[in-house]
Formats: sequence, structure tokens, C-alpha cells
Amino acid sequence: MKIGVMMALFSRQTLDEAAQYLVRSGVEAMELTTGNYPGCPHIDVDGLLRSDDKCKALLDSLKEKSIILSALSCHGNPLHPNEKMAKEHHEVHRKTVRLAKKLGVSVVINFSGCPGDSDNAKYPNWVTCPWPEDFSEIVKWQWDKKVIPYWKKEATYAKDHGIKLAFEMHPGFCVYNTETMLRLRKECGNNIGANFDPSHLFWQGIDPIVSLRELKACIYHVHAKDTNIDSINCPKNGVLDTKSYGDEINRSWIFRSIGYGHSVEWWKQFASNLRMIGYDGALSIEHEDSLLSVNEGFQKSVAVLKEAIAFEKTGGMWWA
Repeated sequence: MKIGVMMALFSRQTLDEAAQYLVRSGVEAMELTTGNYPGCPHIDVDGLLRSDDKCKALLDSLKEKSIILSALSCHGNPLHPNEKMAKEHHEVHRKTVRLAKKLGVSVVINFSGCPGDSDNAKYPNWVTCPWPEDFSEIVKWQWDKKVIPYWKKEATYAKDHGIKLAFEMHPGFCVYNTETMLRLRKECGNNIGANFDPSHLFWQGIDPIVSLRELKACIYHVHAKDTNIDSINCPKNGVLDTKSYGDEINRSWIFRSIGYGHSVEWWKQFASNLRMIGYDGALSIEHEDSLLSVNEGFQKSVAVLKEAIAFEKTGGMWWA
């Protein structure tokens, strides 16, 4: 496995500046963003789609630095009830699939999206309980009328381009846990899988390693991000928390850099279990830690992953 980074982290730097910093830090993989929620700070998607020479120049520049492209990401909501936003996110997704093929990248990362509660809705509606019955009816309508038809079509489009779609299991969207990930894959095709981010599973009460074992070969990419469950606020208020991420002292949980939510030992076991299920791709660092600077959080994450991967490579044997 290689240590990588989700490049939204370095949106204030040019691609070349960021790449040089990654090389100095011992990072070998890069996940480029192409638009939607993360934005697109580093590449001209339309320009690359029009020019084979520009694609070659980009790949040559990364090859010189011994950096691979692990994935392209376009995290968005193409099922948004706002038709204008849904169309924009859909178009970015399709462009990303085509660009991935041109760049020789096999994985495109996205969210599953979340519709509203009807065709007349203005905002997405993420349901968290089955009763009153209205909620169960909304979930059925969302999957039958929006989620499955849309992603069946997009899975075929991606497959025709030789691309796998990796969905981040993210609360607020229809695919948010192991069960919903497997449902989407079953309904829409085997080139749909997971961009596995343990941080979103921790706070839901899901054991990421149990989820890994269940998903197995349908894990196409991995994000490396941690979560700290607050020992005071969570027992008091539970895990569902709509307070600002910046209100750290009052939240039930917050995203943290790797090692600040779970120990190095946990990350060693995570890396080992990834190897056991056959994953040998990138561990792409995603920094959303409001208590550490970008550099502090990134360097801490790199250090923990280096130790975890080294442990995984030796199988944890002291004499190896």
C-alpha cells in the first residue's frame, strides 16, 4: 500500500508546489479533485479532456516525482432536488469518468447523493428512523424512484469507460453504512464499490474493521481520517449532532487527524485487515481536523500511516 492524499487539502498551493511537498514528506499517491463540493483547484478538467498533450504533460510531471494518481474525486449530490445543482453535479461526474479514462485512472470517487422527499422538494431529506410511517415511505421512494434508476445508468456509463465508481459511505446521503453500500452495489452493478473512510463509521457506532471484512473486494479506494468520540458530550447527547464542526467543545464527536482519535495500534490493525481482504491501493489522507493546522495534521497522519504500513508489511513479527 502507498500513502496518498486527497488534494483538496492543498487547495492554496499549485499542483507542482504541493507535489514537491508530498515527495519531501514521503507520500507516493495523489487523489485529484475535479469539482462539486471539494472544488477543482489544481487541474483544468475541460482543457485536459480536449488535449492529449496536456494529459501527457500532467502524467509525466507526476511520474518524474514518483507520484501515482490513485483516483479522481467529484464528491457531489447529482440527486439533489434543486435541478440546477443536480445537473451541474451530474455533468462534473460524467466529465470525471471520461477524464479518468484518459489519464489511466481506474477509480472515480463520489457520494451516492440524497434526493428530497418528493419531486416537489427543495432540499435533500436524509431519514434516520422508520417511524412515523412517512419516513419509511420517503426512504422507499428515494431508492426506487431516484437512487437505483440514476446509479444503474451511471454504473453502465462508467463501465463502458472502464471505470469503477467508489462511493464514500457518508451520513446525509443514501449510502452511509455497510448495508446501504452493498444494496447499491447489488442493485446497480459490480463496478460500484466503496471509498472506505473509517471516520464516518466511527461516530455511527460501526466498527470499521467489521465493515471491511463484510465489504471485502468491493473496496476500491481508502480515505485515511480519524474521529474522536467525546467522552462527555456523546454519553449525554448521543451521536446525532447538528452543531457546527467548529464548536468542538460542545460536539459529541469531531474529525481528527490520524492518531488523535484512535491509536497507532488501531491503525496497524486497519492496515493489516486491508491487506487480508486483498486491498493494495492508496491510503489517501483527508484532513478535516479543526484543532490542527494543515501541516501539523498532515505530518502527524503521514507518520502514523508510515508506522502502520511498516507493521503491516512485516506481519507484526519482530524478527522480520
